[in-house]
Amino acid sequence: MDNIQILGFRATINSVGETLDLISSIKNDDEIIQLLNADSIASEKHVIHGVNQAFLAFERGENLAKDISVEIVLRCSAQRQISKAFKLLGLKEGEMNLCAVLINCKDYTSELSSIFTPDENVLNPDVESLQKVYKISDLEVETMSIEDIIIDRITKLTVDY
Repeated sequence: MDNIQILGFRATINSVGETLDLISSIKNDDEIIQLLNADSIASEKHVIHGVNQAFLAFERGENLAKDISVEIVLRCSAQRQISKAFKLLGLKEGEMNLCAVLINCKDYTSELSSIFTPDENVLNPDVESLQKVYKISDLEVETMSIEDIIIDRITKLTVDY
């Protein structure tokens, strides 16, 4: 994977299916635009690590999903079950903060900005919320950053495979 861009947006999702269709219509077939729930993202490093692990899993034949986009959601969520991964990082109807991950894409900032409201602040982590989402204890956060704990869990998905 050569090129990764991470953007933050605020959005009102009326229909998850229609939103995904709209995103698919913007990009070319060899490009990936993956939308994640930004409230469950600790940092750009968290996303980049998850994306790298997804591509490595495919290279090694250790992928848990058939589709690279789904594998990205699994890895970024540090989950093995697709339903749990999408519960954490998937789109939902209503108001939400989005982390848009563009892989091997030309710059679609203006196209995405015409659909969603750009807001890089949605990528700033809320440690207490992330602790609840990822079931991270106060003790763990005292010894490691929330970002490092999640990255460690993503890495362990591969090790425990």
